[in-house]
Amino acid sequence: MNFAPTEDHTLLRDTVRAFCEEKVRPFAREWDRDESFPRELVAELGELGVMGVTVPEALGGAGMDYQALALVVEEIARQDGSLALTVASHNGLGTSHIRFFGGPELVERYVPDLAAGKKLAAWGLTEAGSGSDAAGLRTVAERRGDRWVINGSKMWITQGSVGDVFVVLASTDASKKQKGITAFVVERGTPGFSQNPIHGKLGMRSSDTAELVFEDVEVPDSQRIGEVNQGFIDTLKILDRGRITIGALSVGLARGALEEAISYAGEREAFGKPISSFQALQFKLADMATHTDAARLMVQQAAWMCDQGMNFSKQASMAKLFASEIATQAALEAIQIHGGYGYTAEFPVERYLRDAKLCEIGEGTSEVQRLVIARLLLKA
Repeated sequence: MNFAPTEDHTLLRDTVRAFCEEKVRPFAREWDRDESFPRELVAELGELGVMGVTVPEALGGAGMDYQALALVVEEIARQDGSLALTVASHNGLGTSHIRFFGGPELVERYVPDLAAGKKLAAWGLTEAGSGSDAAGLRTVAERRGDRWVINGSKMWITQGSVGDVFVVLASTDASKKQKGITAFVVERGTPGFSQNPIHGKLGMRSSDTAELVFEDVEVPDSQRIGEVNQGFIDTLKILDRGRITIGALSVGLARGALEEAISYAGEREAFGKPISSFQALQFKLADMATHTDAARLMVQQAAWMCDQGMNFSKQASMAKLFASEIATQAALEAIQIHGGYGYTAEFPVERYLRDAKLCEIGEGTSEVQRLVIARLLLKA
């Protein structure tokens, strides 16, 4: 296994790093404060190829791999977790579900615009009463001739109010539970479909989140993704890929917290010398760096296995679990190192903490990851 970035990886990473230094870092605090979604910036990321990293060039994407996507998400998260979540969700969930499981007509109709960032994808699985119990969803789709009528709602959907193209999971045979779920594409503006933004989140505040409501929403059978009643099986495969990107996002947040802590410790003086000279603080930095590097290796291993066509479910869950928990811990330590200043919005470490906590919840909670890992271990 060779996780060293290729020349193309390095070029893309460095391009994204420079872009974020110029156009993200100076504004991230403001976006967070105002809960402002930077739509124009997302379009610029599309021009850089960031909104379709793994999409083949023939479909308008960058034609790269999941290792490249992980590098991109980490770089963006270093400056703004919310923007990184937008990129991760768009690439790893909505666009991927259509690309991997939609028929040729669906792929040609939607993927090029999604890869170019001209349209935003959102992925509708979670409901108010079905979070970790994803198969317990109550949104239903009833077949009527060559059309489907969808009724129900989704909650906590990333890109929910700004998205253009939605992948929606609905029950098509309640008697089969998770074996009776089907995926559909629903477009913004479809009659009966409404998008209600959610405000007041603890973190990821400039990442758009919304409730989706479906009231007799009709879609043709041509907008069905994959086989009838096979949607949940496809969903599990999408979640594996999504856990790689959330792991990468977590690494970016941990790295950001570490770099801010190192910078502050070198400037802040106590008892006549920089606080970085105190061993207690040095140990904190050493642990933060060790955990961050270990998390990055786990994410890159999962991404490499995905790119090789191997079974990577266990590695993706392990990477997501470990990286998300160390991101929260790294942010806590960074706040401690900053002292009282870390408890204010003057420094970004408090935002890293608020953003990191979501990574322990979204794409499957830490508890769910432990269940997944244990089940895979016991099957071995």
